[in-house]
Amino acid sequence: MPSATLPRFDLKGWDGADIAHPYPVYRRYREAAPVHRGAPGAGAPDTFYVFSYDEVVQVLSDRWFGRDARVASGDPGAAPVPVPAEYRALRTVVENWLVFLDPPRHTELRSLLGTEFSPSIVTGLRPRITQIAHELLEQLERHQEADLVEGFAAPFPILVICELLGIPQDHHDWLRANALALQEAGSTRSRNGTGGYARAEAAAGALTRYFRQEVTRRHGDDHGDLLTLLVRARDGGAPLNVDGIVGTCVHLLTAGHETTTNFLAKAVLALRAHTEVLDALRAAPELTPGAVEELMRYDPPVQAVTRWAYRDTRLGEYEVPRGSRVVALLGSANRDPARFSRPDVLDVRRPADRHLGFGLGIHYCLGATLARAEAEIGLRTLLDGIPGLGRGSQQVEYADDMVFHGPTRLVLGRSDLPCPAAPHRHRAKERHS
Repeated sequence: MPSATLPRFDLKGWDGADIAHPYPVYRRYREAAPVHRGAPGAGAPDTFYVFSYDEVVQVLSDRWFGRDARVASGDPGAAPVPVPAEYRALRTVVENWLVFLDPPRHTELRSLLGTEFSPSIVTGLRPRITQIAHELLEQLERHQEADLVEGFAAPFPILVICELLGIPQDHHDWLRANALALQEAGSTRSRNGTGGYARAEAAAGALTRYFRQEVTRRHGDDHGDLLTLLVRARDGGAPLNVDGIVGTCVHLLTAGHETTTNFLAKAVLALRAHTEVLDALRAAPELTPGAVEELMRYDPPVQAVTRWAYRDTRLGEYEVPRGSRVVALLGSANRDPARFSRPDVLDVRRPADRHLGFGLGIHYCLGATLARAEAEIGLRTLLDGIPGLGRGSQQVEYADDMVFHGPTRLVLGRSDLPCPAAPHRHRAKERHS
C-alpha cells in the first residue's frame, strides 16, 4: 500500500521545478506502490493514479477501462465527456473526438481515417513536411534571439495538418491560438482557476463555425485532402454527420499539433543537456528514427491519460469500483525500471521496446506514423541547420500543465542560431528532398 509519508497524489498544484522535471516525483510514488488513490472530492468519483508500466498497460488495453463516463456510472444522463453542461459548443466538439469514443463508433471512424494516416500516405507527404521545416528554419535566421517554440516547434505541425486537411496555411496563427485555448479544457490548466473552460468554449465556437463553412464548401469537390474525403464519405452514406466531421478536424488540429510541438521542444532540451548524444546524432543521421523513439520514451509530450472503470476491477493493491476515474501516468510508466533498464538514461541506441508515448490498445495514436515523420524531419532539420544547438544560453518556461507537457517558450541566443545561407543547410535540404 502507499507510504504514509507521501501526500495524496494530484496533477494540480505542482511547482515549476517539478513541472519541468516530474520524474523524481513519479519515482517516489512508483517505488511506494504501483497505484495510488487520490484525495476524495465532494461529489466527485474516486480517482486512482497508476504509475507502473504493467498496470498502465492493463488500463490502456483492458476493455473494462473505457472513455465514456456514462457507461462507467451506469447513468445514461451523466456527462458523456468531462465538460460542464453549460459549455455547449465545447461539449459538442469533444463528444465527437475519436479519443473519447468507444466501439462501435470508434471502430467505424478509425477505420475511415486509417487509410489517410497510412505509411504510404505519410511517405508521400515527407517532401512537403521537409520543405515546411526548412522554410521555418530560414525565418529563424532573421532574429537576434529566437523562441524555438513560437518560431519552429509550434507552427511546424500546424502547417503540416493544414496541408493534410487542405486548408489555407495563412490561417495557421489563428488556428493555433484557438487550438491552444481549446486544449485548456482537457488539461490541468482548466482546473486551476484560470478561466480555461470559458476560453475553450469561445475557441470551440469559432472552430466549429470555421470547419462548418469548410464542410459546406467541399460538397461535391473532388480534391484529395482529408477534409474533402470525409465530406465525400458522409455524402456516400458513411455514419458521419457534420458534427462528426467538425469534431474530427478539430481533434486532429489540437491533438496533432500540441504533441509534436512539445516533443520537439523537449527533445531539444534533452539534447542540450546531453551534448554527447547530440554529437552522436549529428555524426550518424541513421540514428534519428531510434532517437525519436527514445526521446518519446524519455520525456513524452503527453504525461497522463484518463479512463473510467466499467466494472469493479483490481489494480495493484486496490479494488477499483465501477465508475472510478483512473489516470494512467505514461511518463512514469516509461521510466519504470521493471520494464526499461537504466530508465533515466537517454540512450538513442536503446532497442525500440514498447514505450507508451503513443499510448496502447484501441486508442493507440492514430497519427503515430505522421507524428514520427514530423519528429524525425523536424529534429533532423534542427540538428543540421543549427550548429550551435548544444551551446549558449536558453530561457525556458513550462506550461502549468501535467497532461500536455512541454515548454511554452524556449528562447535561444544568437550564438545558437543558424547563419544565413549556411552551406551545411543546403546539403541538409538535399539529403531530405
